[in-house]
Amino acid sequence: MSTRTINMTEPVQDYLISHSLRDHPVLAELRKATASLEMARMQISPEQGQFMQFMARAIGAKRCIEVGVFTGYSALAVALALPDSGKIVACDVSDEWTSIGRTHWEKAGVTGKIDLRLAPATQTLDAMLAAGEAGKYDFAFIDADKGAYLDYYERILKLLRLNGIMLVDNTLWSGRVADPANNEPDTVALRRFNDFVHKDERVGIAMLPVGDGLTLLRKR
Repeated sequence: MSTRTINMTEPVQDYLISHSLRDHPVLAELRKATASLEMARMQISPEQGQFMQFMARAIGAKRCIEVGVFTGYSALAVALALPDSGKIVACDVSDEWTSIGRTHWEKAGVTGKIDLRLAPATQTLDAMLAAGEAGKYDFAFIDADKGAYLDYYERILKLLRLNGIMLVDNTLWSGRVADPANNEPDTVALRRFNDFVHKDERVGIAMLPVGDGLTLLRKR
């Protein structure tokens, strides 16, 4: 037994990957394609993608939302976990980065499951609410501009059904959120988000040291 989360050294990380990851070849290919980009650090880890697939399958998700697509890895991972009738509304503003994802979505045969909407995510989410889609979604993932996390959170919370799941990335921010001397805008925004959801009785919460910190929220 241990009273603390294990320290993820490189050998432990390698062991975790080799004894847990069941990789889809197109996901592996997309990781390789993204690795050459200057902003490659924005991509989630493979074990996080697999965890998201596990959660989507566990709750029987059919209707999903993603805010922050980048090169489409997380959207691809979730789409692969959805039934044929499943859909994910993927919100981003970059045609350049998402075009990399679209190529791989097509190769994996999931293009029909991913509804990419290139516009500011708050506009897309507001339009979904205006269209009467509140309470219609099962699963959501936020991994975008940190200063707008609370804006995305409030809208997605309305769009989720009872017991729907929201995952929020980067909530440990490489430990910077725990450093009182760090007052960079993104760090401050993430602290504000973490403080808010910790006290928000509308959701159940679990913060996990997966990737750069992954917060799980269940709509009550």
